[in-house]
Amino acid sequence: MKKLRLAAAVALTGLMSGAAFADDMAVVRSFYADLLTTPADATPEAVRSVVAEDWVSTPTPLGGPGAEGLIKTLNAFGGLIPDLTWEPQEILRDGNRFVVRGRATGTPQGPFLGVDPATGKSFDIMSIDIHTVDDGKIVKSYHVEEWATAIQQLSAE
Repeated sequence: MKKLRLAAAVALTGLMSGAAFADDMAVVRSFYADLLTTPADATPEAVRSVVAEDWVSTPTPLGGPGAEGLIKTLNAFGGLIPDLTWEPQEILRDGNRFVVRGRATGTPQGPFLGVDPATGKSFDIMSIDIHTVDDGKIVKSYHVEEWATAIQQLSAE
């Protein structure tokens, strides 16, 4: 009987872990689909449903730390790059941490990264992000983007 209870507990834990993994994966996907892609449409409520209020991002976003800083950053990016898309190309998982290789594309409508893209040129870059998810929200992110490549693409003759 004890073995049966133990087996049931192990099976239930596996099912719960699978559900938690699916939920955490959905949160990570939402970060890109609902926040980074078309950031002008990202509401404060949407941001707070995906990242923790005290979200730690390294480096810190232009808008400042936490969920409030992300909201400010998304508003700025949404106004400057209205056609921004940021799509995961690959997502790897290790426990509650997710590594995302992403692709960002967009056409800045004003000066961006020191380049005045009056020509209407677009950029297409890669990013690597590492997100930690706890209690259904992203609590920490490390991110690297190919902004030097974006500058080259926007300033190419």
